[in-house]
Amino acid sequence: MENSRSRALPNPSRDCLTPFLVFNRYSWDLGWAAMTILKMPAVLSLVLMAVVAAAQSAPQASSANVFAQQEGFVDANGVMIYYKILGRGEPLMIVHGGPGASHDYFLPYLLPLARRHKLIFIDERGSGRSQKLEGPAGYTIEKMAEDVESVRQALGLGKINLLGHSYGGALAQAYALKYQSNLSHLILGSTWSSTKAMNDVFVRMRQHMSPELRDRITKLEAAGLFGHGKDYEKNRYTAEYMIAAWGEGYFPYLYHNRPDPNYDPVDAGKMSWDLYREMWGSNGEFVIDGNLKSVEYTDRLSSIKVPTLILVGDHDECDPSLAKVMQEKISGSKLVIFPSSGHMTFVDQPGIFVKAVDDFLNQR
Repeated sequence: MENSRSRALPNPSRDCLTPFLVFNRYSWDLGWAAMTILKMPAVLSLVLMAVVAAAQSAPQASSANVFAQQEGFVDANGVMIYYKILGRGEPLMIVHGGPGASHDYFLPYLLPLARRHKLIFIDERGSGRSQKLEGPAGYTIEKMAEDVESVRQALGLGKINLLGHSYGGALAQAYALKYQSNLSHLILGSTWSSTKAMNDVFVRMRQHMSPELRDRITKLEAAGLFGHGKDYEKNRYTAEYMIAAWGEGYFPYLYHNRPDPNYDPVDAGKMSWDLYREMWGSNGEFVIDGNLKSVEYTDRLSSIKVPTLILVGDHDECDPSLAKVMQEKISGSKLVIFPSSGHMTFVDQPGIFVKAVDDFLNQR
């Protein structure tokens, strides 16, 4: 389907041997026979049709289920946005956090949802496999909401279910506030509707740190947070700050149960640091002072009328108090607080997370 806003990849009907993706625990074994590259005006794209066999270990998706996979790019107002589709059924579009991570950190935990839903993962502009921008001006939550709409249109979808996690939850709110008529259900996971309120939570997080850790983080922030080497290195946090801020300061709020000790959302997400600095800010992990500081949706949430599910961990960095405010503002919304869970609720409690989402989407 093509329109003035965006172009998507067509389903190929060429003669080619299908590549197969075999999901085995937490890794993908990719066996290739052949591949067809499809060329379109203004886009060089690749479409894969794959069969996903689910793992025998948690989180489980029945091995009897065979899921078609399609991946490609949508031209969203001149920016190439990567998407991946898994499963069949009503569409569930999933937007990631960061900002600047990628859809990878959801896998394999959300795969069981593909039994009954068509999962549409996207990498937001500047993130993951999507196009990186030459300058920071295009990295705004408003433009990313337009990208979500471009993907919806380009894939020929009617109403969609939308799930956003962390920053992706704020993005999902931005989309809902403008394109509510295109939504069936809205799921807001571990997120915030007010940057001012989120920054207040960060103040409390610092107060709960040990004096030694708090002083160490403060000194590192005063000395300069970012490296000075190669392009990538100079735009990311220094190793010392990563260890102190993420490894020690954030960790108790990221996970509380963490059944898979090898899971690392930072590595899995392959952060886009230019984007992160522009949107989050350059003054540390515990204050949002980039262009996201203008996110203040709380007073507008009452206009959201679609069925809404709000998810949060009881030890979440996005404190449950933020989720309760959203529930109060969105009429008829449902709030689920996951026990023994941090920010990565689907990692800490994968079974409970999948069931909560599945049950909500299947309610009529």
